[in-house]
Amino acid sequence: MATLPRTQTIIPYRAAAAIAIGCGITAALVILALIGSVMIAAAFFGAALVLTGGLLAFRRLFPPTAATATEPDWSVARALAESSPDAIAVTDRAGRLVCANDRYEAVFGGFPTPPGLPFDAAGVDRLGNAGRAAWRDGAAAIEGLQINGTKLSAHVARAGEDDTLLVWRFHAAQGLDLAQTMENLIAGATGDRLGSAGIMAALIKPDGRIRAANRVLRARAMGHEEGAIIGRDFAQFLITDANGMARFEREGLTQNPLRVLQIPFLDGDDAPMLVALIDEEENGHPAIGESASAHIKSLVSLMPFGIALIGGDGRFLQMNDAFARAAAVDPHNPPIYPGDLVVREDKAVVADAIRRFAGGATHSTDLAVRLKDHPDEPVALSIAGARGLGNSAVLLSLKDNSEETRLKREVAQATKMQAVGQLAGGVAHDFNNILTAIIGHCDLMLMRHSPGDSDYDDIQQIRANSNRAASLTRQLLAFSRQQTLRPQVLQLPDVISEVSNLLKRLLGETVTLTVKHGRNLSPVRADPGQLEQVVVNLAVNARDAMMAKDSRGTGTLAIQTYGVTANDVRKLGSDIIPAADYVVLEVADTGGGIPADILPKIFEPFFTTKEVGKGTGLGLSTVYGIVKQSGGYIFAENVKGGMKGGAGAVFKIYLPVHTAGALTEPGPARPTAKEKPVDLWGSGTILLVEDEDMVRAVAERALTRQGYTVLAAEHGEAALELLASSARPDLLISDVMMPLMDGPTMVRHARARYPDLPILFMSGYAEETIRKSIDLDNVEFLAKPFSVQDLAEATRAVLLRSAPHAK
Repeated sequence: MATLPRTQTIIPYRAAAAIAIGCGITAALVILALIGSVMIAAAFFGAALVLTGGLLAFRRLFPPTAATATEPDWSVARALAESSPDAIAVTDRAGRLVCANDRYEAVFGGFPTPPGLPFDAAGVDRLGNAGRAAWRDGAAAIEGLQINGTKLSAHVARAGEDDTLLVWRFHAAQGLDLAQTMENLIAGATGDRLGSAGIMAALIKPDGRIRAANRVLRARAMGHEEGAIIGRDFAQFLITDANGMARFEREGLTQNPLRVLQIPFLDGDDAPMLVALIDEEENGHPAIGESASAHIKSLVSLMPFGIALIGGDGRFLQMNDAFARAAAVDPHNPPIYPGDLVVREDKAVVADAIRRFAGGATHSTDLAVRLKDHPDEPVALSIAGARGLGNSAVLLSLKDNSEETRLKREVAQATKMQAVGQLAGGVAHDFNNILTAIIGHCDLMLMRHSPGDSDYDDIQQIRANSNRAASLTRQLLAFSRQQTLRPQVLQLPDVISEVSNLLKRLLGETVTLTVKHGRNLSPVRADPGQLEQVVVNLAVNARDAMMAKDSRGTGTLAIQTYGVTANDVRKLGSDIIPAADYVVLEVADTGGGIPADILPKIFEPFFTTKEVGKGTGLGLSTVYGIVKQSGGYIFAENVKGGMKGGAGAVFKIYLPVHTAGALTEPGPARPTAKEKPVDLWGSGTILLVEDEDMVRAVAERALTRQGYTVLAAEHGEAALELLASSARPDLLISDVMMPLMDGPTMVRHARARYPDLPILFMSGYAEETIRKSIDLDNVEFLAKPFSVQDLAEATRAVLLRSAPHAK
C-alpha cells in the first residue's frame, strides 16, 4: 500500500476474506463433483471472488491505525468492494492522491496521480475527461487504454460521505487477473483450507505442467510438502487401474481412487485449468462424507443468482429468493412445475428438457424462454442434471435481467426518438418551402382582388389554412429541438401564475385546478413562452383524459413545483438524468392513467389516441422537444392506483437549476422588436439564390413588384457566375441549405469579392439552429414560410441598415 495520509481504520479482514474464498471454492468443487455442472460451479466460485475482492480491497484501502482513528468512509469502501484484483487509487477534491493499492503500484511503476498516468497523450486526455465526468455525473468509464502492450479499462466513481473523493479502478483482460489470483489462492492459505476439507487443488498450464498446487497435493504426490512439483508434468504423478480409476503413482493401487475434476474457469487455448482431486470409496461415493447433500439446500438459498431444484417428478423442490425474483413468482401462489412460469408456447420445450436431464443427460443447456408475466422479454433458463442430491434431479438457473432489459428499452427509445426528431426536422424544412410558395402566391393573388371580389374570401381561406399548417411545422421543429428559443432566467412559480387564468378557462368549471409551490426554489433558464405552451399542452391532455373517463369531465388537475438535490437524483437510480440540482414541475390528473402499451409511445410525433380529426399527435411531442432543448428531462407515469383505482397520470419535468454564478453571465435576451420600414418600395439590384423553383419564382415576383431588379440563381455556383459577370448587387438573398454549394459557402466566396455585401438568409430550419452553423458576421435571417409582406419588410430593413456602407 502506498505510504500516503490515512485517517480511517477498520477491523481485520484478511481472515474473513480467506474464509470467504475457501468456502466459495469448496462449494464450487463440491457442486461440480456432485452434479457435474461447470456453469453452476463457476458461478459459486465467481461469487466468492467478488466477496473476497471487496474485503481485500477494503483492507488495503483502510489499514489498521490507532484506536482513536476516525470512522472509515463506508461509501468509498463500497465503491472499491467490487474490484479487488484491480489497480485502485483514491484522489481528493484537490486532485491529490490519497491512497493506492499494491496492484496500482505494480501496473503504473509507482504512485503517479490520475489522470497523469503513463498512457499516451490521447489516453491521458480521455482519463481526464472521465474524471471530470465522474465529478459531474457520479461515474464514468472508458475502454481501450494501453500500457506496456496491455489493454486496460478504467472506471471512475465519485464517493465519500460528502462526495469529496474519486475512486479510480483499472482492470486488464479478465484472464490475466483471474489466473494470477487463482495461483495466489491455491498456493496460499486458501489452498491450505481446501486441503483441510479433503480437496487437493492445482492450476495446470495448457501444456499440462503444474503452475501452482496446494500443500496437501504436494504431500500426496511427492511424499513431502517441500517437493519441487511446480513446472512438472501433472500426468506423471497419476496412474489408472483397469477400471480407469485414477490414483497417485507413489501410493500404488491399494489406496482409495481419486475423483479428478477439471474446471475450465477461463476461455481460450492458452488459459490454465483448475484441477481438483477428491478421495473416493470403491463404490464411487466421496470419501469426505455426505455433508454436501445435507447442506446443498442452504447453499442454494444463499446464492446471489437464481437457482431452483427440481425433483424426479418434475416438481419444484426448492427455489432461492433470486430465482423467485427473476421469475416474478407470486409467494402466495407458487408454481408447481417449471412450465407454470412460461408462456404456453414454451411449456413443452421446458418440460422435455427437464425430463431429459432428469433421465441422466450430462452437461447443461440454455433455453431462451418467455415468462408469462413478461412475454415480450425472453430470458435465459439454464438446465443441468443434479446427481447425488437426494430427491433433486434437475438444477435450474435463471438470470434476473430485468434491469438490463429496462436499460436496453430506454436506449432503444432514446435512439428512436432521436431518429424521429431528425426526420421531423427534415419534413418541417421541406414543408416550409411548400407553404412559402402557397402563402406567396396567395399574397400575389390578393393584390389583384379586392375584398368584394368572389375569389377574395376563397384565397383568404387558403392563406389561413396555410398558416395553420405553418403552426404544425413549428411544432415539428419543437419536437426535433430545432425551434428558436429565447431563454431567460426565471422562477417557475411566475410562469405558472401567468398561465393560471388561461388554464381555468381551458379546463372549465368541472375540473378543479390546484397549484402548490415549494419554498426557496432556485431559478431556471428557459423560454417562458415555451414553458407556458408546455403547461397548456399537458393541461389540455389531462382535461381530455378526465372527460374520457367521466362524461361530465369532473376531476382535479394538480400542478406543483419543488426542488430536488443531486443526492435526491442519485437515490432515484435513473440512468437517464445525471446527478445535479433540479427544479421539478409536476402536472398530475385524475383521468384514469395511461395504458402500459401506450406509455412508451406518447412522445412520438403524430401518435394520438383521439378519434380521427380530433388530434394531430403533436402536443406531447412538442412538450418533449421544448423540455429537451431547454436542457431538461420529462417522465410520464401512472400514479399509484392509476388504470385500476383511477388515480390518473403524472408528468414530471426536471429543469436544471441556473447557478448563482451564471446569473451574471450575459445570455441571449429576447430581442427587441425591430422597427418596420413604412415605405416598402425600393430600388437597386438583388441577387436571389434559391434551389426550390416554386419559392424562387414567388420571391422573384414579389421583389420585382416592390421595384427591385432581381437576378435569380438556382444554386451557389450559378450565383457566383452571376457575381463575376454582373455589377455589384445591393443585396444578396440566399437559402441556407442547397445542393452542390450551400448558402454560407457561397456567401464566403461572395464576401471575398465584396466584403461589405449585405446578406439576408432564408431557411425552413429554425433561426437558432442555422445561426449555430454559420460563422459569418452581419447577416440577417428570414424564416420560412414567409409572406410577400414579410419578404418586402426584411429586404427594405436590411438595405436601410447597410445604406451607409453601400457604394
